[in-house]
Amino acid sequence: MLLAIDIGNTSIKLGIFDGDRLRATWRLATGVDRLADEYGALLLTFLQRQKLPVSKTTGVALCSVVPPLVTVFQEMCQKYLGTSPLVVGAGVKTGVRICVDNPRELGPDRVVNAVAAHHLYGEPVIIVDLGTAITFDVVSKEGNYLGGVIAPGIDISSEALFARTAMLPRVELTHPKQVIGSDTISAIQSGIFFGYIGLIEKILERIEAELGCKAKVVAAGGHAHLAKEIPAIEIVNPHLSLIGLRLIYKMNKVED
Repeated sequence: MLLAIDIGNTSIKLGIFDGDRLRATWRLATGVDRLADEYGALLLTFLQRQKLPVSKTTGVALCSVVPPLVTVFQEMCQKYLGTSPLVVGAGVKTGVRICVDNPRELGPDRVVNAVAAHHLYGEPVIIVDLGTAITFDVVSKEGNYLGGVIAPGIDISSEALFARTAMLPRVELTHPKQVIGSDTISAIQSGIFFGYIGLIEKILERIEAELGCKAKVVAAGGHAHLAKEIPAIEIVNPHLSLIGLRLIYKMNKVED
């Protein structure tokens, strides 16, 4: 079995694959102060609850946008699984050609999403990852990563609004009943919710105009539920990064 680990700024996604079947997934809050033993204890608990033997986990694929945690998880994998993880980065085969000015600047999370989307959907595809940041990644039919867009995430923007204003409260992100808010809280919720829908729709429109063709649009990330409000988003795949990690692992290892 293969353990896939996607370390993000806010959360860590883990998934166990048996061949190409995703057996179980878990999410953890990202904690840069946690030790390898703490993550190892959590992993063992997760596996035990799913009745998945630790001894059957013979491979690990990892991507991280939090550099200090790479060494922590490398230590955890060695100590608790007896194996070193394949870390997505420079020199790792991905099957996707990175056509940007400086490929080393591209986050590994965006690479694994691009690999999975190209494999699953084939045609020109735009990945909208609604996480700590909102990223748009564009992959051609031929598997060329063409570039993308980065915008502040919903949580970042709403927290900044609360932190930088004296009288505006922190609010829960919910679907407003109407655009025109009848009080301060509903007005903020409307601005955040519909504001981000407008941002996503307009950027998708401009990307397709530059591509000169219609693209498949797939959403991932913690706020992917917004996709149901955006007709241009055809697919929601919460496991896109985990699937990409499995595919990259297979390209770089002889055996699972």
